[in-house]
Amino acid sequence: MDFLPVKIFIFTLILTRVSAFFLVLPIFGAETVPMRIKAGFVAILAVFFAVFLPAPPVVQQPQPLEMFLMLASEASCGLMLALIIVCIFSVIKIAGEIAEREMGLTLSEVFDPMTGESAKPVAMFLEMIFILLFLSADGHHLFLRVLHKSFMIFTPGTSGNIPAMTEAVINAGSAMLIASLRLSAPILGAFLLLMITLAILARIAPEMNILFLSFPMKVALGFMMLTVFVPFLKDFVAEFADWMAKLLPL
Repeated sequence: MDFLPVKIFIFTLILTRVSAFFLVLPIFGAETVPMRIKAGFVAILAVFFAVFLPAPPVVQQPQPLEMFLMLASEASCGLMLALIIVCIFSVIKIAGEIAEREMGLTLSEVFDPMTGESAKPVAMFLEMIFILLFLSADGHHLFLRVLHKSFMIFTPGTSGNIPAMTEAVINAGSAMLIASLRLSAPILGAFLLLMITLAILARIAPEMNILFLSFPMKVALGFMMLTVFVPFLKDFVAEFADWMAKLLPL
């Protein structure tokens, strides 16, 4: 294979990984970002990595099947890395949905411009606050560091460690559920105390309509706990980088 086709194929490998990475990446992969901006951003990053990264191994006349497998490997690498980040990023949204379920607002839905689907208002509100805090702390630079480090470890044209990435995705899913429960634990504890209090009142004063009283009390307690919960989102922004360092196989 001549020099020019080799360079073009290597650039195609880099472009494939970058495109797959930003396809599902939080914030940048949202429906609200125009497709032209996404394509331009991906193309600029692909050119940057193709120019400044160390030269990968020279591809010696790959067969069509080998070319397809290389492109599939690059796409899988980018998608798995982005999926791990999505799992960590979804912690706030899941914690908000848990709090909303305890408040009895599961039937309330609004349009989520980030995904183009219906979402819970409280969970979406917490997610928007987290995104603003994340961007204000230059958290988006972490995405570029992850992508750069992946190119340094898994050079284009070499098969990435798919088993390790698969295990990292599974661990990220487990960490997502654990972190969500940990963040929502104070809210769950407060609602447990409320249920115990209402149960005691129902025994002391059977004539009280506990079911009717529980609805406004749940909503009031939920918003009060969310007011206490919001300042702790800033701490999770700093913890976000630690989770990524632990879970990403880089």
